[in-house]
Amino acid sequence: MKDYVATIVKNEKIAENIYAVTFALDEDCQVRCGQFGNISVGGTHLLRRPIAICKAAGREVTFCYQIKGEGTQKLKTMGAGTRLHVLMPLGNGFFVEANERKIALVGGGVGVFPLISVLREYGEEKEISAYIGYRNKGAVCGVEEFEKATKFVGVTDDGSYGERMNAVQAFAADLEKGNRPDVVLACGPTPMLRALKALVEQEGIPCYVSLEERMGCGIGACLVCVCDLTNGKKARVCKDGPVFRVTEVNL
Repeated sequence: MKDYVATIVKNEKIAENIYAVTFALDEDCQVRCGQFGNISVGGTHLLRRPIAICKAAGREVTFCYQIKGEGTQKLKTMGAGTRLHVLMPLGNGFFVEANERKIALVGGGVGVFPLISVLREYGEEKEISAYIGYRNKGAVCGVEEFEKATKFVGVTDDGSYGERMNAVQAFAADLEKGNRPDVVLACGPTPMLRALKALVEQEGIPCYVSLEERMGCGIGACLVCVCDLTNGKKARVCKDGPVFRVTEVNL
C-alpha cells in the first residue's frame, strides 16, 4: 500500500453515468484482482473515494466509477494531466486455487468492474464463464473485456440487451444445463449477492463475494464499513475484505 501521486491519462464516459479514469503512476504497482484504491479529489472533499481497480498494467491503472455524489461529479470533470493522490492497492482481492479450473463470474451494476480484473489475471489459465447483468442497454459497458472469457452472457433488467433477467438468473439457467463451475466469484448489489448465496449453498459450490460498502479511511481505522459475519463477529470490508467467502458474511 502506498499513497501515489498519479497523473490522469484519460477520463471518459463509457456508459450512462459511468466513467473510466486511467492514471499513470511514477512507478510500478503490484495489484491483485479485486483490490481497490482510495482516490482523493481534493478541495473540500476530505474523504477519499474507494473505487475498484478494473485494470492494472505496469504503471497504468484504470478505475471505473459511477456518478453518485459531489466527489464523483468532481472527478468526472478532471482531464488528462491532472495529478491526484491515490492510496493503493487496498484490501484482499480474489484468489483462485490451482485445482479450481472452471470459474463463474457473476456481476451486476458497478460490481462488474472488479470482475474484469479477475478475467485479466486468470483468463489465460482458467476456463471462465461471465454472467453479467446491467440495468438497461444504456448501462452496458466492459463487453470488449468480458467477450475474452470462455463464455459471456450479458443480460438486462428490461431485456434491451440480451435476455430479460439478472446475472444470478443467467448463471442459474446455465447450471440447469450442467455447466457447473469449480468456484464462483461475484460482486454486485446486496440483493443480488443474497440470491446468489442461496443458490450456491443449495448447489454446494464454493463462492467468494466482493462487498460494496461506504468507506472512510480505506485502511480499517474508521470502522465505517463494518459488516456482520455469520459467526456473530464483525469485519472491516476495506481491510478484512472486500472479498469474503459467501458463507462467512450475513447478507
